[in-house]
Amino acid sequence: MTTSVIVHYQEITLKGRNRIWFINMLVRNIRTVLADLDVEHVCALAGRIEVRLASETHWDEVRERLQRIPGIGHFAKAVMVPATVEAMADAAIAGMRGRTPVPFRVKVHRADKRFVLDSPAIERQVGQRVIDALDWPVDLKHPERVVRIDVLMTDAFVFVDRAAGTGGLPVGSGGKAVCLLSGGIDSPVAAWRLIRRGVRVQLVHFHSYPILNDTSQQKARELAAILTRYQLKTRLYLVPFGAFQRQVVVSVPPELRVIIYRRMMVRLAERIALRVKADALITGEVVGQVASQTLENLRAIDDAATLPILRPLVGTDKDVIAQDAMRIGTYPTSIIPDQDCCALFTPRHPATRAALDTVRRAEAVLDLELLMAEALSGIVIEETRFPGTVTGNDKMRRLLTRGGTTP
Repeated sequence: MTTSVIVHYQEITLKGRNRIWFINMLVRNIRTVLADLDVEHVCALAGRIEVRLASETHWDEVRERLQRIPGIGHFAKAVMVPATVEAMADAAIAGMRGRTPVPFRVKVHRADKRFVLDSPAIERQVGQRVIDALDWPVDLKHPERVVRIDVLMTDAFVFVDRAAGTGGLPVGSGGKAVCLLSGGIDSPVAAWRLIRRGVRVQLVHFHSYPILNDTSQQKARELAAILTRYQLKTRLYLVPFGAFQRQVVVSVPPELRVIIYRRMMVRLAERIALRVKADALITGEVVGQVASQTLENLRAIDDAATLPILRPLVGTDKDVIAQDAMRIGTYPTSIIPDQDCCALFTPRHPATRAALDTVRRAEAVLDLELLMAEALSGIVIEETRFPGTVTGNDKMRRLLTRGGTTP
């Protein structure tokens, strides 16, 4: 018998003629995430993906990694046996032996309908053999344990325990976007929600070092590393923002500073997005969560961009966002106290309903292109891979600082 992991996808099955493209992308991502483990091969079979293990030594790590990869509905460690009732029943009995007897049922799926027995017949015969060998009770409607069998033409996969995957679509199938990453709870969750929809997300973090300490940059690096465990490859842009904030303090009315900060962040993130051919920006903003996140203010922020700004959390309660952060592992890092650049030079009473014309007039006194060039000249770019390491990217930094204009 051969030990394999059988991976089932869900939403991909609805993709019609494009299905094979999505499947191949998921296969590629699985190969990447398991590249340093003891895996013989990963290949697509009829309606499923087989990950064949050379041994079960790294099964716990395989399971943990597969649970994170977008596109997987569920998966299970299975044994491959000849497609005979005797072999399937023996594998089922071996998988259940030693466990506490509970009501069970057998559930069969035939990938090849030419198999001599139909699914109900296989279920009855395998189930009866399990009863004869182990004397477990049967419950077809509400079983506490399900023995699942995937029957191909000459082989079958038998598995007892099944683990849930992340769902969604394979990373890389949904295009590319750039996320404005703060050190807080919201923006990493916003990035993850788009990653789960197949979007490859690049991250931009604005900091005010050396005016403030570098804690926020370290948090951004940790958050990028965590998100990389889901999308396998991440580029993080660390953009100095303190010089711009100093200029705003001496030029812009206090109540408009937060809006002007956010508009410049959007412009800088869009410059990066255009260079890397991304199609959208992502933020973690939520309507009403803080006083400055009103519809009027969001409209004023959107005015600074030509790319669409996606806000996947815009109507989500804070406790739901926190639950997602705990689920994906970013919460412990996000709650570490830091000196956020957005808190620097922030007035006590920021505008909550900023008029767009007023914001534009206040911004007109700033030399935006010069200030953008200064910020981009100090950018630090790091690439993280999983499994892998963190590296710098001087070539991309040169591209970003080499002329060009932002619409």
